[in-house]
Amino acid sequence: MIFETGTVVSKDQSSLWVETIQRTACDTCIAEKGCGQSLLSKLTGKTNRIRVLPGNHAVKSLALGQSVTIGIPEHVIVKGSLLVYLVPILMAVVGAWLLGSEIKTVEQDLLSVLGAAVGLLLGGLLVKFRSNQTNSDPNLNPVLSAISANCSDPISVLSVN
Repeated sequence: MIFETGTVVSKDQSSLWVETIQRTACDTCIAEKGCGQSLLSKLTGKTNRIRVLPGNHAVKSLALGQSVTIGIPEHVIVKGSLLVYLVPILMAVVGAWLLGSEIKTVEQDLLSVLGAAVGLLLGGLLVKFRSNQTNSDPNLNPVLSAISANCSDPISVLSVN
């Protein structure tokens, strides 16, 4: 399990939205001081919003601006990346091959492009369908693992949005 600390920025009946600070590999790179990417990352302070399931905690007991620790299973990152990237690409290749291999003329290229676009769209729809199926599964989503006793000022959290 990978643990990340963040701040609660929104909540609904069955989940929370937690904002975390995006980390880069710059912290471990030896060229950090001479790299423009490191400086740019520090200046922009990019954040990520993650939908988190409450786990054993009650959503109502959490306040906006409260610091929390979330847990993300390692396999979710690997399987999710494979699903999101490979399925649409493979469907695009299959679509291009199916439509482009039928006719051996100038239109073959156009049909290949059309097949790739249709395959890419179908792959994206498959990913969306799978995402909707696993929306509430705590084994496949980030889960709230700890709540900090401190609660920052909710007004400052709302002004960030």
